[in-house]
Amino acid sequence: MPHRVCVMGVSGAGKTVVGALLAAALGVPFLDGDDLHPAENVRRMAQGIPLTDDDRRDWLAAIASRLAQARRTGSGLVIACSALKHAYRDILRRADAELRFVHLAGDRALIAQRLSHRLGHYMPGTLLDSQLATLEAPTPDERAWTFDLAEQPESIVAQIVVRLERARA
Repeated sequence: MPHRVCVMGVSGAGKTVVGALLAAALGVPFLDGDDLHPAENVRRMAQGIPLTDDDRRDWLAAIASRLAQARRTGSGLVIACSALKHAYRDILRRADAELRFVHLAGDRALIAQRLSHRLGHYMPGTLLDSQLATLEAPTPDERAWTFDLAEQPESIVAQIVVRLERARA
């Protein structure tokens, strides 16, 4: 059975880099959840306005739809999605009960540094504190593995692949 994984964490955690590398390692498609944000969400974030639960509803539904489609077709998929709250992850799990979460967590200062050097992304570093305040770390019942975002992405991916192989066995 192909793996379906959501790489989660705050903006600047490295979700896109780790997710794309993981998808390549697993030989499955990669979806950056940021690409599914409605234009209004992108506009709000670009203006430094934090998104509300209501703002995220359609976005999470779009991601859940892609997960459900992958589950129905028996396809693998790696998604980069902040999935900051337990309730958000519940929406994704309802689309695919076998979804595995990978939480990239780490030091605020390192994340802020990464955001300050990121070019061409609509999400300003000024929203980091609101994202950290919103973040609910995954609980043991959520099928999540947490990795230190300070590790090299290739190392994180190698560890995930080993864990996925063990979980399958």
